[in-house]
Amino acid sequence: MTTDPHDILSEAARLATGSAVLLDRVSLRDHVVTLDIGAFAEERGAPQRISFTVVVDVLPAQAPLADDVDRILSYDLIVEAIEAETSSGRINLLETLAEGIAARILDHYQVARVMVRVEKLDRVSGRLGVEIARSGIGADPSMSPHAVTRPAVYCLPESAHHQAWFDGWLMGVLASTTPALLVIEGRAPERLAASAPLAQRRVDLLAAEQAAWSLAAEAPECIVTATRTEFEHAFKSGRPTVWAPSKMVFDAAGGVNSVPADFAEMCAWFAHDIDAANLTFVHRPVPTALWDFSGPVSGQAPG
Repeated sequence: MTTDPHDILSEAARLATGSAVLLDRVSLRDHVVTLDIGAFAEERGAPQRISFTVVVDVLPAQAPLADDVDRILSYDLIVEAIEAETSSGRINLLETLAEGIAARILDHYQVARVMVRVEKLDRVSGRLGVEIARSGIGADPSMSPHAVTRPAVYCLPESAHHQAWFDGWLMGVLASTTPALLVIEGRAPERLAASAPLAQRRVDLLAAEQAAWSLAAEAPECIVTATRTEFEHAFKSGRPTVWAPSKMVFDAAGGVNSVPADFAEMCAWFAHDIDAANLTFVHRPVPTALWDFSGPVSGQAPG
């Protein structure tokens, strides 16, 4: 049986056949961008259509996916690699473009191999291009897939967005180049019977999520997110995000009981879990239990 070279990169098929590990595959095919590219004089100042096909072989997840976006390699990784390389300045060679795209994708811990095809569509009647295949380390599943972006975590008191100091404080957060993750305490709900601890935990977390949505409604610069993949997407747009904690708490590796119920201590657990750059408690005392978070911890009293 022959393989259609346009349907799948020939080098990808060859490499996959010789692999001792069964790999998953993520791809973007025939993605067309108009660029000013080329080494010849007649190509300068004459934008032409460039087609990208990228196939990424990834290590399979170490645990069931459970329909969880944080357990997969996001398609955004491929699109963003192409956008970054095509917006960084004029390029003469397709080979340079392909190498740059491959290098960006290989930074992801889960990538075993990447195959990149870049083709000019307007130079000849067919497709004129190059294909490259590169191997990645794809070795350490304990690393955060978003470890390159280390956000600052801010732990806020209940109804912080109703306080006089909040708008000025948020402006300062927006002015920082460090991505910001806000965690706001919910209004303490009526306590349930002692025999219903799991139900009580859900009620407490839902109160925090209600507070997050309330903050985002009054501060449209912020968006509510629940997963690492959503955080990363928000960071790239330069918007601070407010954490909705239920999903990550109930999906914790050690189970929900491994996450502290105390709100401030949960913030420290969260900062540790996402490898935050620092943790700041705004108008709140710093907890004594920091849950192995090793970054800088401080208190802040704005206004």
